Amino acid sequence: MKNLIRPAVALFLLLSVVVGIVYPVVTFGIGTLLFPNQVAGSLIQHDHHIAGSTLIGQQFTSPRYFWGRPSATGPMPYNGLNSGGSNYGPSNPAQKSAVADRVKAIHDADPDNRLDIPIDLVTASASGLDPEISPAGALYQVQRVARLRNLNPVTVRHLVEDHIRQPQWGMFGEARVNVLELNIAIDSLAK
Repeated sequence: MKNLIRPAVALFLLLSVVVGIVYPVVTFGIGTLLFPNQVAGSLIQHDHHIAGSTLIGQQFTSPRYFWGRPSATGPMPYNGLNSGGSNYGPSNPAQKSAVADRVKAIHDADPDNRLDIPIDLVTASASGLDPEISPAGALYQVQRVARLRNLNPVTVRHLVEDHIRQPQWGMFGEARVNVLELNIAIDSLAK
C-alpha cells in the first residue's frame, strides 16, 4: 500500500504545481506579450477615466446617443455575471411582447423615421452582452442623433461609416459597429 500512496501523492503535488501555478503564469505571460489590450479587458479610456470595455455592451437610453442591442441579462442590463439570452423563440408571447415594446420605444424616440427597424435593435444577442450592432442598426439612428445634437446628418453618417469594423481578415464574422466607441466619438464631435 505504501508503494501506491507515495507516487500518487507525488504525482498530485507535481500536477498541482504544473496545472495550478506554472500553466496559468505561462499563459498569462504569453497573453500579456502577444495580446496586452485583451488581457487588460479591452478597456476604453475617455476623459482620464475608464468608460467601459469594447467587449461588453452598455445601456444607452438617451435618444441623443446610439442605442445598442437590447440586453437579456436581468435585472440589470449588460450584467456580465448573468450572461445569457432569454432563450425565447420568435413565437413565444414574452418575446413578441418584448420586441413590440422595443419597437414602440424606437418609434417614440424617432417618430419621423419610417425605415424598417434592423432586427438587432429589437432582439437580444445570445449572451445578452453584445457591445456591437450592425451597420444598418447604426445608420438607422443617424437622423435621430443628428437632430437631437444639432449636427449635420451627413457628418454623423460619415462618423458611423468610419466606425464600421469589417469582418476579421475579410471573412470571419460580419461588419459591425461598437456602440460605446461610436458614442464617445459623437460626444467628441459635439464638443
